[in-house]
Formats: sequence, C-alpha cells, structure tokens
Amino acid sequence: MTSVYEQYGLKKVINASGRMTILGVSTPSAAVVERVSYGLNHYFEIGDLVNKTGAHIARLLGCESALVVSCASAGLAQCVAAAIVQDDDWLLHNLHIQPLLVADEIVMAKGHNVSFGAPVGTMVALGGGRLIEAGYANECSPQQLSAAVTTQTAAILYIKSHHCVQKSHLSVQQALEVAQQHGVPLIVDAAAEEDLQAWSAMGADLVIYSGAKAIEGPTSGLVIGKQQPVEWVKRQAHGIGRAMKVGKEGILGLTLAIENYLTQQKVTGAQMVEKMTTFIAQLNGLQGIGAQVVWDSAGRDIARAEIHIDEKTTGRTTSGLVQALKSGDPAIYFRGYKANEGIIEVDVRSVSASELVLIFTCLRRQINQEK
Repeated sequence: MTSVYEQYGLKKVINASGRMTILGVSTPSAAVVERVSYGLNHYFEIGDLVNKTGAHIARLLGCESALVVSCASAGLAQCVAAAIVQDDDWLLHNLHIQPLLVADEIVMAKGHNVSFGAPVGTMVALGGGRLIEAGYANECSPQQLSAAVTTQTAAILYIKSHHCVQKSHLSVQQALEVAQQHGVPLIVDAAAEEDLQAWSAMGADLVIYSGAKAIEGPTSGLVIGKQQPVEWVKRQAHGIGRAMKVGKEGILGLTLAIENYLTQQKVTGAQMVEKMTTFIAQLNGLQGIGAQVVWDSAGRDIARAEIHIDEKTTGRTTSGLVQALKSGDPAIYFRGYKANEGIIEVDVRSVSASELVLIFTCLRRQINQEK
C-alpha cells in the first residue's frame, strides 16, 4: 500500500525541535484519534457541545469557565476582541469598520513582542487592539508596565514563552497585580506551557493554551479563566471568531486529551537526560563539537542537548549544518534559535532511540564532509 509520504512526494521528518507548528506540533494518542473520528462522524448542537465540554473542562481544571478554540493564535485574537467588545452587540459585528470609541489598547512588555511563527502584534490587531509596548527590550518592571496603562487600556497581555526575553522582566503575578490596580483584565498567552491551572488559579482573567503542544490533542486551542471574560470570548463566534471556528472533532478530541493529560504520568526532565546521555557522549567524541544538557529557559521541566559547533575546526557554519540536515531525507529539524551563536539544540521528546542514532550519524557525516 502506498504511504502518504510516497503518494504526495513528501519527505519523512525527524522532529528534534520540539512541539512546533511547522512540523505538525505533536502526535495525539490512539484514544484521542478515535474520539476525533467519532466527532467527525456524528452531529451535535454545536452551541450545546461548546458549553458542556467547556463546563466539563472547567471542572477538571478547577477554573470558572473554559472554551475550546481552533488554536492558540485564534484564542489570542478572540481574547483581545472580547476585552474590547465585551457585551456590545453593535461592536461585535463592526469591530473593524471604523475607529473605535472604546478602550482598545493592549499593553504588553516590549520584550514579549515576539514572533512565534507570526507576530504577537498581528493577533492583537486581528482582535481590534492597538499594541502598546511597556519598558524596554531588556527590562520591564511592574512600574514600567503600570506607566503604560491609560484610560484607553482594554487589557494587559503577558506572553509566557521561551521566545520572550527572560531577564529583568516582571512575573505573571506582578503583571496581575498591575492589572488589578488599574481595574483591567489580564490575558496570559501560555500556548506551550505545561501547567494548565497555575495562572487561572492565580487570578488571571483569560489564559490561552495550544491544544496540540503540551496537551498533545488535535489542532486546537484552549481558553480558560473567569466566567464573564470567557463568555465574552464565546460571543466572538458571531464576530471575528467565525473565521477561525473549531470543528466538533477538535472540541471532542481536545476534551479527551485534557482528561488524559491530567491523569497520565508525564515524561520528566530527568528521563529526558537519561534518554540522551549516550547521544551527548557520542557528540563529544566528534572533533569541533561540544555537547551538554541544558534546561528550558522558560522554566519548564524539559531537558535538551545543547550542541556547540566550533565553526573554524569543523569548517562548517552552524546555520549551514542546520539547513543541510533539514534538506536531507529524512529531514532532521533542530532548534536553531541560537545558530548565529554557533549553538543548536536537540529536543528529544518526539525522538525515538533509533532516530537519535540516525541524527548522530547524519551530523557526523556533515561534520566530516562524508558522502
């Protein structure tokens, strides 16, 4: 039987970069796939499905309310629109028609204005917001965040991500205190985070997750938080949310994935270290290569192999190596965020033991200029 790869002329991929959208994020369990299939093959009253699965998820997570959306980016855009539109029926249908006469500024630390594959600012604009940066690229204190809040502020946005500047930036708790002082909602974009309860329990008004990253559900997103703000997000199904609606299969698949995520034992960082110990030792045997264990910069329990490339010794640029391995078959994808510093990282969560051997073999071949 012809495989999908053969039918469409696709290359197989070894995903050593982590839960990345460009590679399809993750591979859901068989039970989740079965639930998605069930959703595809049955009819539901969608409003009822949205409300009752949301109530079920909220009970599981101990929060006031929850809503499944199509993805985390859509969740961000809809949360921004919800903070601006609230209960205004006319504005719901006319958000982008004319200049807004209501508060529409979304205040965020400058060091959080990142691209995750698309700019955060684009999602804010899609939701009708005007992004206001607080502080500087290398620092943002509670005082600096507070100084950016005005009567036109609709919400404060906090991006909890390894993409963001980590040093000299305020915490989620501090951002929440600023939001509460000014009487504006706090939106936390925690797309790839593993803790589904901390920030809602802390008091954040809206918290956004990717359904396909840590939770390993189908392509989807999750918005949780306080009852009223989540209801405002639901209303966006009749506004900008119509263009980014989630299907019945996504709702059911993510709901089950959350149930499983909360009960199943997770792979620990220590287990990741054990998995790549031999791999790191092999890398350190290559001339011009140094490898070590590093931990996730955003504080998650994720260990990775950090590989330092001595470009003079190897005669290869780090970016060239990354591109060469992407261009192979199978295509090998590393985390190349620090390639300009001569560093690449290997995330082993989605890599099998045999694939680690293949990664080493292909990297050695490139370093040694073997054919």
